[in-house]
Amino acid sequence: MIDHTLLRPDATRPQIVRLCEEAAHFRFNAVFVHPSYVAVAAAILRDTHVKVGTPIGFPQGATLTTVKRFEALEALRLGAEELDMVLNVGALKSGCAEFVGSDICAVAEVAHDAGAILKVILETCLLTREEKIRACELSLAAGADFVKTSTGLAGGGATVEDVKLMRSIVGSRAGVKASGGIRTSGEMSAMIEAGANRIGTSAGVSILRALGAPALPS
Repeated sequence: MIDHTLLRPDATRPQIVRLCEEAAHFRFNAVFVHPSYVAVAAAILRDTHVKVGTPIGFPQGATLTTVKRFEALEALRLGAEELDMVLNVGALKSGCAEFVGSDICAVAEVAHDAGAILKVILETCLLTREEKIRACELSLAAGADFVKTSTGLAGGGATVEDVKLMRSIVGSRAGVKASGGIRTSGEMSAMIEAGANRIGTSAGVSILRALGAPALPS
């Protein structure tokens, strides 16, 4: 259920290599790296079950739809199998529902044509309850496979309340990814109990070590 994540702006190639080695060792679902590292991660993980994922329109979601679509195409060409696109929060808050839906749909079409999964990052800390509901509805209508809480870079992360709300809207029609500030097994368990079926975290190794998983040799 864990997407092992390293999206710091100063992430280095050796750190990405280590991230991939950890993901293979602990059998995480995927690694999430910047688009510039997708090819590196895909090469390392080629003979494993671990998927390669990358964010699209990260971190603000305000890039042009054509740019998001091209970024998605290039990431998929380089080996990405999961895309986490950032919702255009400003457009949503402006009431531009049709634009938000078409923005998501453009990336969903590209992802699904390649057999990849699309998650939509709502950035819940910036939204009202009504906007969170609308964002989930628009994501579903546009063909997203998951809705996701946060980038973790906008001043807030995943909350149990948001995960419960998102699950109540999408039901069984889409997954829910909790991401942002999840650093312990207790926090992860709370998100799963609330309805998350994917966890995005940079603390996956420490979480599993705390649960007794054997360490990866240094």
